[in-house]
Amino acid sequence: MSVATARVEDSVHPAARWAAEELGRLSELGLRRHLEPLQSAQGAVVRIAGRELVNFCSNDYLGLAGDVRLAQAAVVGLRERGAGSGSSRLLAGDSDAHHSLEQKIAGWMNSESALLFNTGYAAASGILPALCGPGDAIFSDALNHASWVDGCRLSRATIAVYPHLDLAALDRLLRSTPGRRRLVCTEAVFSMDGDRAPLAEMVALCRRSGAALLVDEAHALGVLGPHGAGLCEELGLGGEVDLRLGTLGKALGVFGAFAATSRSVADLLINRARPLIFSTALPPAICSAAGRAVDIAADEPQLRSTLWRHVRRFGEGLSVLGIPARPDSAIFPVLLGGPDEALEAAQRLRSRGILAKAIRPPTVPPGTSRLRFSLSASHRPEHIDLALKSLAEIKRSRVR
Repeated sequence: MSVATARVEDSVHPAARWAAEELGRLSELGLRRHLEPLQSAQGAVVRIAGRELVNFCSNDYLGLAGDVRLAQAAVVGLRERGAGSGSSRLLAGDSDAHHSLEQKIAGWMNSESALLFNTGYAAASGILPALCGPGDAIFSDALNHASWVDGCRLSRATIAVYPHLDLAALDRLLRSTPGRRRLVCTEAVFSMDGDRAPLAEMVALCRRSGAALLVDEAHALGVLGPHGAGLCEELGLGGEVDLRLGTLGKALGVFGAFAATSRSVADLLINRARPLIFSTALPPAICSAAGRAVDIAADEPQLRSTLWRHVRRFGEGLSVLGIPARPDSAIFPVLLGGPDEALEAAQRLRSRGILAKAIRPPTVPPGTSRLRFSLSASHRPEHIDLALKSLAEIKRSRVR
């Protein structure tokens, strides 16, 4: 390509030039990301570029993403309702399949209502602006998911960010930050660290201050609680929390999200949550598969028992290696520091047959790049042991 041709292309397509500049900067910082398509179904072992790897990257905590029962339910839904919903739910995209799933979820979560969203990101970015606006205040944990950060920004409310799980700081902010409506937002289990929010104490604090409480159960759903309904169920707090968010795409193995809440809040979201109002509805076949997944998660506690055996095995193994481990969830971070260190460790694991990708800023704060291990009920003990053996070898090589 001649210099003249390049200049013409830059003038016609300046966005391509901007993108190349930014990609170069990301590469220099060790922060550029690439897609790697699976050549297999989701599961404990996946195939990438013709090679089988033990998968510790997925949030498929109960191993349902590849469960044939969900596929069969989806097939029935496809035969009865076709491939798509056609429009938003407020036009002609609503169906009794959506309402049936919402009723099933509400019963599972022991809430008055449940309302579906297309993704967890859509739920978070739509719910906060629907509930809060100028003159209101939202109190958000510093490590809340990016979707909640964006939801806060879109709301145009006053945003008070408190240090991660620091209830004393949250108390001070609640005492000093006025607002017509005030809402505290937290994850139940934090996606990158796997630690739990102190929800009982947060419920008491919100009650004293007159604030509403929103809990994102995305990484607790299916994993915690006697019926897998999350941390609120485990602590007996379901009726004490104003809104609980859940995802259909992690432990439930399908796609989509929901808000479990009161009938009045659900009705307001139908009228105000823009991602719901202006998006084509979930395909009914997805609702059919998700309904089957809810039944399995609620009625087959042996899946959780298997998962928690793996959690204990992996946590104990990490502790033996001198790697800090908090077996509060199915998520284990192995902190390494900089992006290059995390990328190198991920590549070494891959050479040993382990898929555990490097997690780098902006997903995590600078200086905390890591490997993030997610365990699944579909793993086998030998998978856990292979990961621990591989980590031990990497640790020895780093010490030399």
